[in-house]
Amino acid sequence: MAITMTEAAARHVQKSIDKRGKGLGLRLAVKTSGCSGLSYAIEFADETSPEDVSFESHGLQLLVDQKSLPFLDGTQLDFVREGLNEGFKFNNPNSKAECGCGESFAV
Repeated sequence: MAITMTEAAARHVQKSIDKRGKGLGLRLAVKTSGCSGLSYAIEFADETSPEDVSFESHGLQLLVDQKSLPFLDGTQLDFVREGLNEGFKFNNPNSKAECGCGESFAV
């Protein structure tokens, strides 16, 4: 099992951590939501907890809870700019369908 991020995502996360003044990476999770059934949750991680599974990518930690891990296994987190929009993009091999707005997915 592995979860990674691109160099672009790592640069963006590191800049944000530097601006915040603390943090060791990101916490990723999946929650029930949206029209396709599941959505991604992402937040800064300042510390680990015993139930976290930790992955290191470009010197940063990606923390995932045990419940979310099967849905995120193999995912690569990217940071993309498309026109005037920018944000994180989940390249998830487990996703079989996404809603039209891209906010939720199904496995």
